[in-house]
Amino acid sequence: MTHGTGSRGPVAEGRHTVVVGGGLAGVTTALALADAGVRVTLLEGRPRLGGLAFSFQRGELTVDNGQHVYLRCCTAYRWFLDRIEGAALAPLQDRLDVPVLDVARPAGRRLGRLRRDGLPVPLHLGRSLATYPHLSLADRAKVGRAALALKGLDLADPALDTQDFGSWLAAHGQSKRAVEALWDLVGVATLNAVAGDSSLGLAAMVFKTGLLSDPGAADIGWARVPLADLHDRLARKALDSAGVRTEVRTRVTSVSPDENWGWSVQVPGETLQADAVVLAVPQREAHGLLPPGALDAPERLLEIGTAPILNVHVVYDRKVLGRPFFTALGTPVQWVFDRTEASGLREGQYLALSQSAAQNEIDEPVAVLRERYLPELERLLPLTRGAEVKDFFVTRERTATFAPTPGVGRLRPGARTKASGLYLAGAWTATGWPATMESAVRSGVSAADAVLGALGRPRPRHLFEFEEAA
Repeated sequence: MTHGTGSRGPVAEGRHTVVVGGGLAGVTTALALADAGVRVTLLEGRPRLGGLAFSFQRGELTVDNGQHVYLRCCTAYRWFLDRIEGAALAPLQDRLDVPVLDVARPAGRRLGRLRRDGLPVPLHLGRSLATYPHLSLADRAKVGRAALALKGLDLADPALDTQDFGSWLAAHGQSKRAVEALWDLVGVATLNAVAGDSSLGLAAMVFKTGLLSDPGAADIGWARVPLADLHDRLARKALDSAGVRTEVRTRVTSVSPDENWGWSVQVPGETLQADAVVLAVPQREAHGLLPPGALDAPERLLEIGTAPILNVHVVYDRKVLGRPFFTALGTPVQWVFDRTEASGLREGQYLALSQSAAQNEIDEPVAVLRERYLPELERLLPLTRGAEVKDFFVTRERTATFAPTPGVGRLRPGARTKASGLYLAGAWTATGWPATMESAVRSGVSAADAVLGALGRPRPRHLFEFEEAA
């Protein structure tokens, strides 16, 4: 029995909302609704919250499945950190400063830096680009012109989503070297795709928001504790304090409208009745739970591709890296972070390599990856050459993000469905952002806003302050 929006009565004065999925999108939705006085049950199939940003134990180490960072312009994720009282555990840089090592250059001249100063946009990066050693003088001048052209694009123009970023860069005079040493350096890490595989719409959004909106927009933040401390432990504490009933190890098997204009949510051994349901799960899972008629073209969810991220973890018997992170050119190595303190390692140093757009490596055996990456780290970091590797392992997220390919914009649904009282959340929904923690939190806010509208509840003022900050 399916009812379109027109045929279902108004949802009764907010009795109960069930949120399916305990990642950042689901936790955000649940907190936002509970803050507005709605009774919420949050259901998560895994034994923990946090979705794809989590930690696990490996002996005495606490390991993040992958390195996650956010930027100062990620106002929704920053709101989330504040809401769970975790902002101090994931601080931002005072000012953007990215060390870039190029192994092709002679020793002593390998280090370049991308950093900002206190000048207004776009001059805030001018001095850094003028002295960036990894680009020729001609390339530096052309980069500036392309940035200004990018700044002029209208993000609301749907035509941007039909083009790829790589072709646009080539048409704006960007050499292969400029793409490697600048555009992909940033783009691969934020979009999880190289420029030629990325929607111009999403790429323009990343660069306009991160580098061309506010001088401090691209300052980088990351957790100095295991992700589980934030996205599971502190999130659970905030949910408990807000009165949310949180059930982990609870997989939802079906969601269906009932005869009382509400919803029945089936879990093993129990049926929950709800006035509203939010599906905050990956797109394939959402497709499997959607009742007939909820979306005009539900098969579009299955057309949203996925992209993998590989993380390589190396523990040395001594300190080999003197900075918190760096990124590299002329090598398979992308971004390297020092995870020693966060992991609880007491001796030596633990480095995590974050390898985005890892389609060609995601299924490689550990032995092959070890043979590839340890020599590369020796090329980049001289101190590794005499160091003993105490541990080497990999974590693989085969469906880490949705693939930001041209045309993906028309496939991403908004929070509302055609079934009254049923909503969608997740980084893959139509947030305007690529698949980031920011997108996940924004989707949760959109879903909560839609539910509150249907329940006739006012929006909690504090929840939407980040929109004004943006």
